[in-house]
Amino acid sequence: TRQNGYDISSDPFGYPEAYYTPQLQSVQRIQIVRGAGALQYGPQFGGLVNFILRNGSDIQKPFQFETQNTVGSFGLVNTYNAVGGNTNKMHYYAFYDQRNADGWRENSRYKVKTGFASFSYQVTNKLKLGFEYTNFYMVSQQPGGLTDAQFNQNARQSLRSRNWFNNIWNIGTVTADYQFSNNTLLQVKAFGMWAERNSIGFTQNVLIADTINAATRNYNNRVVDVDNYKNYGIEARFITQFNMGAWNNNLSAGVRYFNGTTYRYRNGKGDVGNNYNLTLLSPYTQDLDLTTSNVAAFVENMFSYKQLRIIPGVRFETIGNTVGGQMNVTNGNIVPALTQSQTRTFLLAGVGAEYHIKNTELYANISQAYRPALFSDLTGTPTLDVIDQNLKDAKGYNADLGYRGKVKDYLFFDIGIFYLQYNNRIGTLAMQDANGNFYNFRTNVGNSVSKGTEFLIEFNPVRAFVKNTTWGSVSVFVSGTYTDARYNNFSTSSRQGNTIVKTNFNNKRVENAPEWIIRSGINYYFKGLTITTQWSYVSSAFSDATNTLTPTANGQNGLIPSYYVADISATYKFLEKFNIKAGVNNATDARYFTRRAGGYPGPGLLPADARNVYISIGATL
Repeated sequence: TRQNGYDISSDPFGYPEAYYTPQLQSVQRIQIVRGAGALQYGPQFGGLVNFILRNGSDIQKPFQFETQNTVGSFGLVNTYNAVGGNTNKMHYYAFYDQRNADGWRENSRYKVKTGFASFSYQVTNKLKLGFEYTNFYMVSQQPGGLTDAQFNQNARQSLRSRNWFNNIWNIGTVTADYQFSNNTLLQVKAFGMWAERNSIGFTQNVLIADTINAATRNYNNRVVDVDNYKNYGIEARFITQFNMGAWNNNLSAGVRYFNGTTYRYRNGKGDVGNNYNLTLLSPYTQDLDLTTSNVAAFVENMFSYKQLRIIPGVRFETIGNTVGGQMNVTNGNIVPALTQSQTRTFLLAGVGAEYHIKNTELYANISQAYRPALFSDLTGTPTLDVIDQNLKDAKGYNADLGYRGKVKDYLFFDIGIFYLQYNNRIGTLAMQDANGNFYNFRTNVGNSVSKGTEFLIEFNPVRAFVKNTTWGSVSVFVSGTYTDARYNNFSTSSRQGNTIVKTNFNNKRVENAPEWIIRSGINYYFKGLTITTQWSYVSSAFSDATNTLTPTANGQNGLIPSYYVADISATYKFLEKFNIKAGVNNATDARYFTRRAGGYPGPGLLPADARNVYISIGATL
């Protein structure tokens, strides 16, 4: 996941959690890149999602002010304010967004603050410089998970009142674009990120109550966990267009350097209070330094001849990881982490093709992909864990084939099939050494395959059959995905008493992968009014690789049932500068959940919000 082409996750290789995502009001468009084109941005499975934020280039005057203010159910108050402008030499955009709410569940209040500023200046006819800065702050009370019985009794309840989570994100970027000619451009982007992930709480199994300790006559001490992230990098991209015989060519080539350091502190002894703080009463028992370095080069070319496009690409990548520090403290003695240092070099290739037929096109892509071992795969306690010295990174490939396009102005469609091969999945095996001692062996345990179909159809019958009306226009849409995701020869073992029990998950469904996801709805347009009704269906899924059907007592494993959700929204624009928005989410007040968590932010199943409404007033001046 990227924002304006640069990384926003904690560490794109070692810990790819995107705790921050941009406010949708600030997003100009969302770019999704698959196939060989995605190799420009990284080796990951599934391609790239890039949030392209507004930068003022779409504003037609030197100064513009925007505001959108929203109130809603469960104490929701949200304000978004922005300024932007565009002149001959520069364009700029800055916004501040703040959102507060109590949340539907007990103990689920939160506060989110996001600020962003972008400035671009045309120094000469050829050189353009830019600067961006993002600040994100979030603190939320975590209500914890529930068991299935508790969910069925009262999904709104919470058994944790002292758990808190906090993120602080700072991202700075400097860009330079140099236009050698109308056909040739050099782009350079330098970026840095300073971020934190903090939590404090009572994180025991949901079956263990967070109550007053009889011995101390107070609550038990909470656990403090902290991550600090310091990342920086630079990317340079060269883009040119040229002809070679009858073929038109669009060439993109570039290099990338990235360095990231994660300082991870775990199991600090916190206070016995209820509010958010990071007060330590005794030091962290885990103190790790985790680093990633990455050097990459890529080249992609689009060959165009009449209606045909062929796009091959390659990416050369070197990734290095180091793990060091303190894993635990036992009986006053420091237990060091298993020191790991790995450097891997690999080459990925892909190719895409398009054939254009009037306003439609056939397309196909196949691309190799790679997911390096995460920090969690490389950390362990020497007395309990052994990490395979021949541990391989996960590799595989994505392929898709489809047909998309539009018929005049009343029908848009995109229908395709996909296949994803995921090899060398990493897991943990329980094993026993020659002396009879048990240990956990982390190694490659198997493969998985995901295949299916995706479709999107939007049809406007008014434009197709009626043309002009006095009562407005209507469009209907449906999008969906069918996925068959299964393990293939996935071996594992566990300890039961003094016995090692071996299992193979061959043909088991991949966890958290529902077969069907369908969104459908109706849009109604009349002058400045737009009304949208959407229905969503998600089929059932398993929460673990063993495909546990009956929920466990703690709610952490078991089937995730299917669910339907209906949403209604309306927007009315008037006097060219003003708007009113309103909506109802989960209009049928369905009770459902989408996840079972073994740890944060549970443990246990995590209920989704009940019916909620909102109304918003905005202006652009």
